[in-house]
Amino acid sequence: MFFQDRIVSILPTDKVLEIGPGATPYYRSDVFLEKNFASENDLIAQSGLVGLLKTDKPVFTYDGDVFPFKDKEFDYVVCSHVLEHVDDVDKFLSEVQRVGKKGYLEFPTIYYDYLYNFTVHTQFLLYSDNVIHWMPKAESNLAAFLPVQEFFYKSASANYHKMTDDFSRYFFQGFEWKDSIISKRVHTLRQLVHDINKVDFSYLKPKGISSLSFKQKIKNRLIKLINKL
Repeated sequence: MFFQDRIVSILPTDKVLEIGPGATPYYRSDVFLEKNFASENDLIAQSGLVGLLKTDKPVFTYDGDVFPFKDKEFDYVVCSHVLEHVDDVDKFLSEVQRVGKKGYLEFPTIYYDYLYNFTVHTQFLLYSDNVIHWMPKAESNLAAFLPVQEFFYKSASANYHKMTDDFSRYFFQGFEWKDSIISKRVHTLRQLVHDINKVDFSYLKPKGISSLSFKQKIKNRLIKLINKL
């Protein structure tokens, strides 16, 4: 979870469900829900290869369809980095809303997957104008670029976390919801990207360096890299 500070609406008496906690659950969660997987290795892979959950709190499982809980059983539902794994986003979110009164959602955007292309991710997502837009990743040609993308999460793994953190505001989205969640199935990649005219990259420029100096420094680095090829 990249934006824990955005979880601000949990009351002291709230009963909190967390869906897909992986091995690193949110501290305030009271109950956990995990999908049944064919093997323990599959569960670990879906959880980002960080291991298995160790907890004394109740853990329930489901088969990817109906959650094993009553309507509005929970005051708050935490669902971080799960939505990109599900088969039907609308159906999944309907269950989240059925069992919870409010909650927090966090997921990667298309930019993150186009760079790293995690095969366990099945959906592209973008939260825009209070709507979660989604499209199955299989409807794109992303799989054809896997030989290129392997470089980023294997050869360049040492810089993985730095790049992820640098672009976290565009690689990921996280927000609270209350009462209802609006989602929309889309069919074009254009509906899953930010308006490039509203993207602010100035925060990546080191402080105290002019734009011209910054561009020249990047150019010099690229020249050095090319000369090493």
